[in-house]
Amino acid sequence: MALAFLNRLRDRTPHATQAPLPRGAGALDLAVHDPVGLPMAGAEVSVRDAGGQEVMRGRTDPNGRLTATLAPAGYHLVITCDGFRPERFDAEVVAGERTAPRPVALDLAPAPQLPAPGRWRLDPDHSSIRFTARHIGLAEIHGRFNRFEGGLWIGEQMSDSRVEVTIDAASIDSGVQLRDDHLRSAEFLDVARFPTLQFTGERFVHKGGSRWTVPGVLHLHGVSRNVQLDTRYLGIGTGMGGETRTACTAAAELHREDFTLDWRKMLARGIAAIGATIRVELDIQAVQQD
Repeated sequence: MALAFLNRLRDRTPHATQAPLPRGAGALDLAVHDPVGLPMAGAEVSVRDAGGQEVMRGRTDPNGRLTATLAPAGYHLVITCDGFRPERFDAEVVAGERTAPRPVALDLAPAPQLPAPGRWRLDPDHSSIRFTARHIGLAEIHGRFNRFEGGLWIGEQMSDSRVEVTIDAASIDSGVQLRDDHLRSAEFLDVARFPTLQFTGERFVHKGGSRWTVPGVLHLHGVSRNVQLDTRYLGIGTGMGGETRTACTAAAELHREDFTLDWRKMLARGIAAIGATIRVELDIQAVQQD
């Protein structure tokens, strides 16, 4: 009964107002559902021409819909969403017409194999820690930390696992020596007093599919703050030496003033600063320990 009501409600929800089609163009009106027939927001749609060139990419709206306005031709569509099997199909766009292919229902993907309980050592040679920030509010700058270590301790229940990463603050590298010297100085990271950054996460929270959240504490510049790593688990593999490896990507957004890094002071002294918000991204491989 409840599902039927939701389906009726969904059907009465108007799609975005349909603008007139450009002269000579047609449109595909797509609808994407989950396995029980409810609309899927945020599903990614890739449209490719006959030569395999991507001509459009977008995401479905809260009603699970997306309209693609295209030149008349045949197209191949791929619809993906984290935790679901990709769906592929072909569609024809006709000039002056709106084509509504059958609603696409995505099926759940099989869960990837989780790492075995025990200790896993982070492999710096096959991992990276990068950051992106604005340079005095203008262009983006990109950098990385070149030296770090850490590990995972996987529990019998994945939710009981923990992670620890320690970063050498002096290894910061933005590709510009003068800027890196400023970032290492007492005005910013103050590596002489605070030689390391450390993140410790005490639990893993499954968000569906391959997505996990790792809440934890970041120790930076003598200050400790709660930070959440949004993580995508990539699975298990075997290295060239026969060792078992696991991998993930993760990202977090930091606000410098949470860690008493004052950019106004740096600007007052004529030092080129980075913006108030910093995005940190990690590509991690870890090796199972005996």
